[in-house]
Amino acid sequence: MNAPADPPRAVSGKPEWMRREERGSLFWLRVMSGLSLHLGRPLSRLIVYGIALYFLLTAPAARSASRQYLNRALGRPANWLDLYRHILVFSSTIHDRLFLIRDREDVFDIQWHGDEALYAKLAEAGGLFLFGAHLGSFEIMRTLARSKSHLKICMAMYADNARQITSTLAAINPQAMQDIIALGQLDSMLTIHHKLEEGAMVGILADRATGADRYQSVSFLGAPAHFPTGPFRMAAMLGRPVFFMVGLYRGGRCYAVHFEQIADFNGVTCEQRPAAVRAAMERYVAVLEKHCRNQPYNWFNFYDFWESGRHDQA
Repeated sequence: MNAPADPPRAVSGKPEWMRREERGSLFWLRVMSGLSLHLGRPLSRLIVYGIALYFLLTAPAARSASRQYLNRALGRPANWLDLYRHILVFSSTIHDRLFLIRDREDVFDIQWHGDEALYAKLAEAGGLFLFGAHLGSFEIMRTLARSKSHLKICMAMYADNARQITSTLAAINPQAMQDIIALGQLDSMLTIHHKLEEGAMVGILADRATGADRYQSVSFLGAPAHFPTGPFRMAAMLGRPVFFMVGLYRGGRCYAVHFEQIADFNGVTCEQRPAAVRAAMERYVAVLEKHCRNQPYNWFNFYDFWESGRHDQA
């Protein structure tokens, strides 16, 4: 059970994850994407194993953060094979984005869980939020809209921290980037509200803040961690249901997509919002922790997640 949450605390400046420089070269990203699409997924995956090993050996900060997280998620000290597997799963999901962005979901075996409850609530509410995390693949979510043409799915995300990957994916399929809402813009909130009114599902990765925000301390994998309240306060203000979403990589060509309702802010009054937001955040973190323990190598926050909130406090 999650410990009682502390009052939200304001933070200023950029969070730690946004201060990290993007690794890699735009040239080599484009070379890799070209090779992958030319050779196909099975052959090009052989290169991914080498890339994962390279980053394991040359990224000490990410390696340290991986060990810290895996020690908690696995319930035992992580060894070098665990660290390599962690980075390999991350590299695999990035590699698979090259094919998903080209609408090649046919090369994957995707299993869906909880989607019927999602459709029912969407029909009732006429627009809802999908809150994910840097866990598994969010690109796999958009295959849902492509497989069911009547569904509208938008991803609200902060793209500037991964400009090189975003640029490469946009070059592969510019059309696929049109359903992305850039966070941190003056009109971001209005755009999200408009999409919801059109009956769309708006996805947000709710485990990181994109700038100055308030954080809530919630117990996560055995220790307090700081989660941004912004996405939850926005959902409460707009009075929309919220589902947890995750596309977990299971190895090979297999993904498992899960949806689980964590809140419904419809009818919540202004006086009730703070308590409703706290309850939604605690439920979100509980579901996130469940999936981290079940599929620990799918977590992709390669920085000191438990310390970052304290470092950023004003």
